[in-house]
Amino acid sequence: MNFENKFDIGTGCYSASEIAHILNLPYAKVRRWMMEYWDGKLGKEYGEKYSWTVDSVRAVSFHTLVEFYVMMELSESGVKPKEVLKAHQLLSRRFDTAFPFALKSVLIGLKTDGGKVFLRQKNDIISLDGTNQLNLQLINAFFKNLDFDNGDLASRYWPLGKKNSIVVDPSRKFGHPIIDGHNISPEIIKRHITAGDPVKYVAMIYELTEKEVMDAIKFCQPKIAA
Repeated sequence: MNFENKFDIGTGCYSASEIAHILNLPYAKVRRWMMEYWDGKLGKEYGEKYSWTVDSVRAVSFHTLVEFYVMMELSESGVKPKEVLKAHQLLSRRFDTAFPFALKSVLIGLKTDGGKVFLRQKNDIISLDGTNQLNLQLINAFFKNLDFDNGDLASRYWPLGKKNSIVVDPSRKFGHPIIDGHNISPEIIKRHITAGDPVKYVAMIYELTEKEVMDAIKFCQPKIAA
């Protein structure tokens, strides 16, 4: 499938199945959110900057992928989707960006008092009515796995954490997961291991460390079932 002409180099390109794999989420949940909220609400507002369709497959950018995780966690914590979308729209206007939930300052400002969830931005508070306490540990863990550019917008994501070598960089390989410092996808390494090639041999032929090979294998392990 050829997505190259539908987006700018550096934005990345991810289908629902790829998002589910990278974020380790059920595919059905990702697709439902993509169709109901991204396409129905945000996609209409921001157009192809936010998402697009090629050969009947919906795809989104790297920053949309980052936003998905944050918005899904808010919803899973009991915050009504319409309240999350309302906050998104307010922050979009305030920061003049289609991706406020991919901003470092917004991710840092996410707070909860145990009953309500809100976003603190300097002297302003945007409330999100919810029934459960937001699991800030999940958001904080996600935040720690992100790199940000000079404009404080998320620029790279480390799905296994920054101590591991697998990175999602929208400026490289159209944002598909690769081994940092190499344009090698984890799936290529997995195929060698599945075929019976020893770790040392695979590391040697691709000029990788054994840890990088093991990181690739770990990333390719089965994810959460849909």
